[in-house]
Amino acid sequence: MSKLYVPQGYRPKLSVYETQTAIGQIKKVFEENLSRALNLKRVSAPLFVQPQTGLNDDLNGVERPVEFDIPETGTTAQIVQSLAKWKRMALHQYGFPVGEGLYTDMNAVRRDEELDNLHSVYVDQWDWEKVIALPERTEETLRETVKKIVGAICETSKSIAAAYPAVKDTLSPEVSFVTTQELEDLYPALSPKERENEYLKVHKTAFIMKIGDLLKSGKKHDGRAPDYDDWQLNGDIVFWSDLLGCAFEVSSMGIRVDPQSLDRQLTKAGCDNRRTRPFHRMLLAGELPLTMGGGIGQSRLSMLLLQKAHIGEVQVSVWDQDTLSGCKAAGIPLL
Repeated sequence: MSKLYVPQGYRPKLSVYETQTAIGQIKKVFEENLSRALNLKRVSAPLFVQPQTGLNDDLNGVERPVEFDIPETGTTAQIVQSLAKWKRMALHQYGFPVGEGLYTDMNAVRRDEELDNLHSVYVDQWDWEKVIALPERTEETLRETVKKIVGAICETSKSIAAAYPAVKDTLSPEVSFVTTQELEDLYPALSPKERENEYLKVHKTAFIMKIGDLLKSGKKHDGRAPDYDDWQLNGDIVFWSDLLGCAFEVSSMGIRVDPQSLDRQLTKAGCDNRRTRPFHRMLLAGELPLTMGGGIGQSRLSMLLLQKAHIGEVQVSVWDQDTLSGCKAAGIPLL
């Protein structure tokens, strides 16, 4: 069931027309900032892949990809749920050297997504991936990259605030790093989402690290597929939203699995059947480059920088009747 939160006294700071113009500026400015900060080149990306390749992202393993047949080829295709694995294969096939990477527009359909102010069936991201050397597979590399991405976001925020005085630049560039186990130790009685909210109330910008493995409690902070991020070298970039009164995630990212961590995580997750897929065979054999990468939500970032209450104010999607009527009554203009 969908959930709608309406901030008390909320009124959009920009008209729908101004919002559309500002979204275009955000995308242009942020792409330039990101590609310069991480040394990335823009590439084209697929909307769908063949499931037997192993390139589609299984997310938490329970989400159903949208699948359709192609009569002309006699095959079945799946709309991507993310490009986490495809990007790594692309870096290999395109011959990217160490120190360079790619970014692309990723559009996905996640039909099992629970709808609320931050979640939609339609997903749009900047997906990026970069080739790294073996000595760079460290937490230090991860932290430095996070700082660069947050810097690119904050620079974009300043640019938008200068162009649209009604929108204020409220983001903090100072990143607090915390692991999921540290959060559980700090707030053992709270749920993972409640822990994030409590932490972000104090630390306005944070990178929540080590997501996917079991905590001391025997539970996970959140799910992560076993075959792209190394669960010990990943995390989420999260900002505090005064408007919504909650932690606001804009990016999931990490250093990717090497043959050893993939082997270990496939077994932990009960996914040993994936070992026979082409992508996984190549990775286990050490035939793919070492990489790091992630996704940065385009609508999420636009929503955050333009101080919107609902993601439907910055993207066109399909909503249930309760959301439609609730937003209309509250004066929240859904596109």
